[in-house]
Amino acid sequence: MNSFTIKDLENLSGIKAHTLRIWEQRYNFLKPSRTFTNIRYYSNEELKTVLNIALLNKYGYKISHIDKMNSLEINDKILSLNQVQAQQERIINDLVKNMVDMDMEAFETTLGNYILARGIERTITQIIFGYMEKIGILWLTNHINPAQEHLVTNIIRQKLIVGIEGVSTSLRINKTLLLFLPEAEYHELGLLFMYYLLKSRGADVIYLGTNVPIKDVAYVVNLKKPDYLYSHITTPGQHFNFDKFLLNVSKELKTVPCIISGQLTQNYEKKIHPPILFKKTFSEVMEFISTL
Repeated sequence: MNSFTIKDLENLSGIKAHTLRIWEQRYNFLKPSRTFTNIRYYSNEELKTVLNIALLNKYGYKISHIDKMNSLEINDKILSLNQVQAQQERIINDLVKNMVDMDMEAFETTLGNYILARGIERTITQIIFGYMEKIGILWLTNHINPAQEHLVTNIIRQKLIVGIEGVSTSLRINKTLLLFLPEAEYHELGLLFMYYLLKSRGADVIYLGTNVPIKDVAYVVNLKKPDYLYSHITTPGQHFNFDKFLLNVSKELKTVPCIISGQLTQNYEKKIHPPILFKKTFSEVMEFISTL
């Protein structure tokens, strides 16, 4: 990916588009190109510049002061930020920069170092969640190359799997949960994190993975008798019908509570019926886990 819209910069940096336009007029650090229809677009380097400037500005540096700095001075100032939140945001920005540069070695090193320092759970909640939130809009609007998405998600997936395999706990929850994604849903990072959370707290987990027909889920339910089903639905294929999925769950799996989280639950306004329960926020998911 070599160009971004002003809306992309707004989503990635948190700086409103009208503010970016003012910065363009007053300062020298941002000089977008324009299409033949006079629409602004920004390069990878300009995106990285805006991320750096937005971070320094958020933590107390005036734009007029930043405008006088060279790139080395800006990097030094960013590295000197000692607030915990600022450090986390710097790492998230570094991951975004690694992604646009297709520097997967640096991406993996950044994640790996944070996991070593803070552990997989904190890395996910403090870094990966923020990163996914920033770039998620690019995936939804096709403003990111599919190759970049695959490379990034596979690295995160590998880290999650290593974290799951490495779980060792004396905790014990006498509950079994069956985790699955419906047909046409292949984005499993959220479900893998749920696997990690449950296993680290002593629950038994049956992990069916992605793109699982409801009849196959029902077969395993009848065989293994789990206490709960869990699915985290992010961005399924275009032919996925959420209403039909919910209806099939209610019909085929009516004896087992089915917890559903993820993006599709956020704005769903129709009434849902047992055994389906929505968990629309991370805090609601954690509250559910705490009640097991």
